[in-house]
Amino acid sequence: MPAPHDMNCDLLTPLRAALYNWDDVSIRNVLDTCATPDAIFHCCHPFGDQIGPEAFFQNVLTPLREAWPDAERRDWLVMAGEDEHDNEWVGCGGHYVGTFAGPLLDIPPSGHFVHMRFHEYYRIVDGKIAEMQMIWDIPEVMMQVGAWPMAPSLGAEILVPGPASADGLLRASRDPAESNTSRDLIVDMLNHMKRHPSQGGPEVMEMSRFWHECMTWYGPAGIGTCRGIRGFRNWHQIPFLSGMPDRGQHLDEITYHFFGDGPYVAVTGWPDMIQTVTDDGWMGIAPSGKRITMRSLDFWRISDGRIRENWVMVDLLDAYRQLGVDVFRRLREFNKARVPGRVPYPVGDP
Repeated sequence: MPAPHDMNCDLLTPLRAALYNWDDVSIRNVLDTCATPDAIFHCCHPFGDQIGPEAFFQNVLTPLREAWPDAERRDWLVMAGEDEHDNEWVGCGGHYVGTFAGPLLDIPPSGHFVHMRFHEYYRIVDGKIAEMQMIWDIPEVMMQVGAWPMAPSLGAEILVPGPASADGLLRASRDPAESNTSRDLIVDMLNHMKRHPSQGGPEVMEMSRFWHECMTWYGPAGIGTCRGIRGFRNWHQIPFLSGMPDRGQHLDEITYHFFGDGPYVAVTGWPDMIQTVTDDGWMGIAPSGKRITMRSLDFWRISDGRIRENWVMVDLLDAYRQLGVDVFRRLREFNKARVPGRVPYPVGDP
């Protein structure tokens, strides 16, 4: 008999397949079968929470399909495990791709290939999806069509790859001992990261003990991808801590969910960070003294006892919203001289 976590991964296989081939009838049927009628779908800004599979289909998936008529889902990582509260989770990472033929959330179409990274975490109860937490990298789509209206990224903006180990979808059966060891390494690493700056300089984080010297940090669009410890510090960590030095100090107000699957670890919370924008430096945002929450869905890959790859998704549009910045309003202002409407699809001659 398959192990429980393998069964949880198998639960999502028909949904992933239906979204790869994108048949509306199949997607609806699979959602009705694998999710409870009152499942809550926590979606990134501006989609918000959707209650029940039909609301998720109509309000989130349908707009994507209308904008990208040949949309397909491509997973490059599927993992599963239980968190410290004995909840069972499945984490999926990958991209939605297609031809950008119609507006998506007021983002003007290009008529070209487009990609959007997703991280999606599913909490499984009695063989059904009871909750999903989802972040789509919508700023990544804006950037591909030259419509991003905010500050440029410090890191590199790339088509983020899947695991270099090529085992994101097929690997040995989950080993509980290895999974727990991987999870404990990440928790220990994060506890050390939180020591800086309140307890000392960068040395208190002991980064070389946890991170491989050739590690890659795949950040969300708006922050970008960083290579190596020095790249991580230059293009993400220093600006992040400069702007919000109190991060990691409000643990009594949030709930983490860590789960491991062999060399992979995931963490979520909704939210899982609280900090105050007290100084300049982060994404060009002026300090407001405002306290915000942040949603982050992260994956790590461990190799030889250290972190080799880290995929990070942050709901940056929601962070801007809390700071009083309507990115979509600025998007419309930034792009109002562009001709609205759809690109004929199929594009060009048959």
